[in-house]
Amino acid sequence: MTPTPVPVATALSVNLNKVALVRNTRHLGIPSVTRAATLCLQAGAQGITVHPRPDARHIRAGDVDDLKALLADWPLAEYNIEGNPFHNLMDFVRRVRPHQCTFVPDNEGQSTSDHGWDLAADAARLQPLIAEARSLGVRVSLFMDPAPHAMAAAKEAGADRIELYTETYARALGSAGAGAVLNGFTETAKAAQAAGLGVNAGHDLSRENLTGFLLRVPQVQEVSIGHALVSDALELGYEAAVRAYLGCIEAARSARPVR
Repeated sequence: MTPTPVPVATALSVNLNKVALVRNTRHLGIPSVTRAATLCLQAGAQGITVHPRPDARHIRAGDVDDLKALLADWPLAEYNIEGNPFHNLMDFVRRVRPHQCTFVPDNEGQSTSDHGWDLAADAARLQPLIAEARSLGVRVSLFMDPAPHAMAAAKEAGADRIELYTETYARALGSAGAGAVLNGFTETAKAAQAAGLGVNAGHDLSRENLTGFLLRVPQVQEVSIGHALVSDALELGYEAAVRAYLGCIEAARSARPVR
């Protein structure tokens, strides 16, 4: 009899870009990115994510270094740096060597990430950069749309994980097509795991939709949440906001049926 897989404990990584965005509107150094990270980690978050874009409109190079120093005091917490490896990401990967880097195919001018990699077009040029990051001891995750057929190519390119781009799930919630959209994520996660990839997820996940996503999408190892969590923290405080998201994760874990 095949043993039932034990559901993974999904880690919460807090994306601090929006904290930096508010800080950058003035020259006072507040709100502090490192203080926000400390409060989130104290509340139980398992990781910190940043996405330093070339125009430094939110996270700056100094923030990346300051957070690296801070996380030295949190040996169980993971540091995830996102970005386009053909822009400025690899400079940070080489210098900082985070636990994980997430390759995202964003353009320099776009306001936020809005699509995953097209590996038919990009795999060949991604492969040497994936190999370089892994040679530095950095786990590589590829930002991907829910497309089961693309998971084997992600593995072949050398990735360790994929991060499911979840905006389409968030937008579909409550609509007639929501079930079909969510099923696409379920099937993509299964295809990724069958190919030997770990599965992360992120983008527009919130307190309203996180539990439902994790109930249907199996074995998600990490969710990266920024905009919604920081928005909630404006009303609730960092500690209460982080604990609310950890509660959403735990609700999914405890409710998932044993198969």
